[in-house]
Amino acid sequence: MKKVLALVMALAMVLSLVSFASAEGFDGEIKVWVADATVDFTKEQVEAFKAANPEFANMTVTVEPVGEGDAANKMITDVEGGADIFSFAQDQLARLVAAGALLDVEPGNAEKIAAENDPDSVAAVTLGGTMYAYPMTADNGYFLYYDKSVITNPDSMEDILADCEKAGKSFYMEINSGWYQTAFFFGAGCELSFDTDVEGAMIAMNASYATENGVKALKAMIETAKSPAFVNGSSMSNATNVAAIVDGVWDAKTAKEAFGDNYAAAKLPTVGGFQLGGFSGFKMIGIKPQTDDAKLAACDALAAFLTSEEVQLGRYGVVGWGPSNLAAQQNEDIQNDVALSALRAQIAFDTPQGQYPGNYWSLATALGDDVLADKLDDADDAALLEVLKTFEATCETYLDK
Repeated sequence: MKKVLALVMALAMVLSLVSFASAEGFDGEIKVWVADATVDFTKEQVEAFKAANPEFANMTVTVEPVGEGDAANKMITDVEGGADIFSFAQDQLARLVAAGALLDVEPGNAEKIAAENDPDSVAAVTLGGTMYAYPMTADNGYFLYYDKSVITNPDSMEDILADCEKAGKSFYMEINSGWYQTAFFFGAGCELSFDTDVEGAMIAMNASYATENGVKALKAMIETAKSPAFVNGSSMSNATNVAAIVDGVWDAKTAKEAFGDNYAAAKLPTVGGFQLGGFSGFKMIGIKPQTDDAKLAACDALAAFLTSEEVQLGRYGVVGWGPSNLAAQQNEDIQNDVALSALRAQIAFDTPQGQYPGNYWSLATALGDDVLADKLDDADDAALLEVLKTFEATCETYLDK
């Protein structure tokens, strides 16, 4: 970790991105939104950027704590009053494009992004063949954290639950979340995705939940929730008496502290005879449309800097986020990171997260809530298939027809 921080500090002061900028510079104001945990780090990087690029030394950059989960909603509600540069998760791309809240990336910058970043992260910032953002991370997925003094076989859900029950410990997974819930359905071989046009509208659905595989997935979810060790949740910070949890890299520090010397992580387990899948995703930085060319050049240059190899490594050193930059991914600390190694193992079974209509998430929550309330415990396969037919039919009503 110290090597990463030393590298970024050494390089930040000499890194120049003048190729992205106007020679005229800019001395006005820019507002930046990032996750709360990265505010101080981002402020430091802004100062490093200004020191390395004198033409921007006099501009004022305000860094505010607005996380990836809130930034899109705020931008869509008030584009003019929103940040000039903001971070967000890939599932918000279509909404932001449709709202006119994102400026497409300048072609020269787009070529550099495509050459230097994970191909899936490049696909995640692209819609209708146009690139709209700068990849920042390749770590927005989930896997298993566990206490290796309790869990004897992290590769099997049945064994995990048995170990937890025997030890009087808890297993956490948020099955009433449309994000985590896909672990069962995608893992069983089902599909649920939406096609968008160049303006971000949802124009078609590809679905196979209402199938034999879908029934298998739903039955596995029901059986998992029946265990006395099961607790619905996905936040290590809120977990108590926990021996295993499905969570992400953002909770690595908390998991390390909770499990101590018994801290471990792995890909998701198998359940009901199939490997759990799920979503893989990315965080990115976007720029809203600008009327001032000099300000736009400054925003382009700063966004490029904040997503560069060195800054991605520095961000990892501070908050543990996994880089999308290909060179940064080969860093020794990244390769040896327990959580990121588990995520890399899981990604082979994941589906890159595309664009989903907002109503999908509440519909998936309702399905999970029915499981948690034991409403489907006595349903036979035919009844479960009808539940999934209704789920699919409802999803189709969300298309922008």
